[in-house]
Amino acid sequence: MTTDYDIAICGGGPVGLALALLLVKRGLPASRIAVIDAKPVEQATQDPRSIALSFGSRQILEQIGAWPLAASEIHQIHVSRRGHFGRTLITREEHGVPALGYVTRYGTLVTALAKELQRTSVDSLRPAHVTRSTDHAGEVELQFDDRTPLTAQIMVQAEGGAFSDQAEKSIRRDYRQTAIIAHVDVSAAIAHRAFERFTAEGPLALLPQDDGYALVWCVRPDTAAQLQTLSDAAFLAELGSAFGSRLGRFTSVTPRAAFPLGLNAQNTVSARTVAIGNAAQTLHPVAGQGLNLGLRDAIVLAQLLSREISPGSLQRFVTQRQSDRSLTIRITDTMAQIFASAPDGALTQAMLGVSLGLVDAIKPAKRLLAEQMMFGKR
Repeated sequence: MTTDYDIAICGGGPVGLALALLLVKRGLPASRIAVIDAKPVEQATQDPRSIALSFGSRQILEQIGAWPLAASEIHQIHVSRRGHFGRTLITREEHGVPALGYVTRYGTLVTALAKELQRTSVDSLRPAHVTRSTDHAGEVELQFDDRTPLTAQIMVQAEGGAFSDQAEKSIRRDYRQTAIIAHVDVSAAIAHRAFERFTAEGPLALLPQDDGYALVWCVRPDTAAQLQTLSDAAFLAELGSAFGSRLGRFTSVTPRAAFPLGLNAQNTVSARTVAIGNAAQTLHPVAGQGLNLGLRDAIVLAQLLSREISPGSLQRFVTQRQSDRSLTIRITDTMAQIFASAPDGALTQAMLGVSLGLVDAIKPAKRLLAEQMMFGKR
């Protein structure tokens, strides 16, 4: 049966674009691949949101020509619980890598990937909104609201969207937290050091970027609503109270955005359709693993489809990705729940502090955690 494309990728974000480039890199005909997205590429390239890339993700981007790009290096990650004993410090020297990770902007990454895609003959259909997809015996049919339907042998769903907008999957948890994101400046920055502070309401992450920090502050929805009403000065005062004085004073903040947080995942596949990245698993942002897990999805799927474009390859993909996906979900889910929602009793808080101290003291445990965050389970 003749189809319009061999592979149709629905979602022109970093994971979908990376998959297309990885497929071409592995020898699939570029003209038989389509990337479909409801938004024009110009809208995506102007997105200022900060994102964290692991060292393993850098290696994937190097394979497809999307590295180097403008990014700030993370050499150390300091993990602690605000106001309590115990901390873990992970350094690049311990793992023999130039950086544990990198902080860039969503638009910067999409720009680099889109530029590389333009060097190929991959079809970019955007803006184009897929309204329905139907598996048939030898193809999947994609229908649109404003153009002729098309067919492909395989459809890859790579457009996840925000947790609050997603249909419910088999593994779902509403953390009852909201992430406030912004860029902040401080009076005493520590070069290349990222912070993950666990507070009574959720994790507070500061990632080095430019001369300041990308902020991801997870709090209860009612607290988030209150914080969003504050002036910049009052907001920075509250942030300083929650984080502490390790970086001196918080001196400025950009306009803030807020997003509800949850886990929404399902490791399933139909005969000719498979989901990767945020479309397969939306995670809590603790440890910054969402995009990195998606890029690992992309490289494995590209390897399998380059050997055989068939439903069997999709089944093998699900099997091969099960371990890494499950472990990453368990780690982020556990961290989000235990450290954010544990009772505030003295014994409980002491045990949480000791657990961080033990991770730092027990070298094999510390290495396993760091390598999972950098490379995933291999």
